[in-house]
Amino acid sequence: MNNRALQLDKISRSFGPVEVLRELSLDVVRGEFVAFVGPSGCGKTTLLNLLSGYDQASSGRINREGRVRMVYQQDGLFPWQTVTENIALGLRHLNDEKERGRQVSEMMNLIRLEGFENHYPHQLSGGMRQRVELARALAGDSDILLLDEPFSALDYLTRLRMREELARLLRERPRTVALVTHDIEEAAQLADRVIVLTERPAQIRYELSIAASRPRDLTHPEVVSATHRILTELGFEHDTESSISFRA
Repeated sequence: MNNRALQLDKISRSFGPVEVLRELSLDVVRGEFVAFVGPSGCGKTTLLNLLSGYDQASSGRINREGRVRMVYQQDGLFPWQTVTENIALGLRHLNDEKERGRQVSEMMNLIRLEGFENHYPHQLSGGMRQRVELARALAGDSDILLLDEPFSALDYLTRLRMREELARLLRERPRTVALVTHDIEEAAQLADRVIVLTERPAQIRYELSIAASRPRDLTHPEVVSATHRILTELGFEHDTESSISFRA
């Protein structure tokens, strides 16, 4: 059985004369959490769009083993549908209405939003909406979860809570995960492996494996060490007194 959930073989992507990605190769094994970081405009979101199948590479080959779900920076909840109706969209492949209802209830319990079943997105906080978005993505039988800066629009404390929520949800519903983020601390806290990309056209500059099990505290020695190492690769000084991130 192939243990690779995602396989990129010399992937390149250009938009007219602009070369965004150049011969990028990478394997992601089943159940692994990989984070991509890099300079602004280096092509991280383009890479995620290629992984999702929404975009096609100019050259090279991508192999995906399993069903893919994606979560964006701005939640994609339908404002005219309730929380349960939005989550049920992730289960639309189920013909059995009773089973679909049971799984929606299970996801509501998993994201700890019991009592908000009939609320609409505008009645929820940003963090609550992102939890619903994650529940919809994790519902059903998807195998690969792609995250495009899912917490960047939230305030710092809410981002911290959402990282904990994501780690907890993945413990309950394991998935292969690819995360694009501008937040170095987030990558070090969540990922099993961090891929540091170069300036455009992006190639892999550095790969960092983090052995500590998830979830991890921000003060865990491996998180602190990984944050420092990634920032060093990117040419940033490590300020231990503040959260360090850079905009994608």
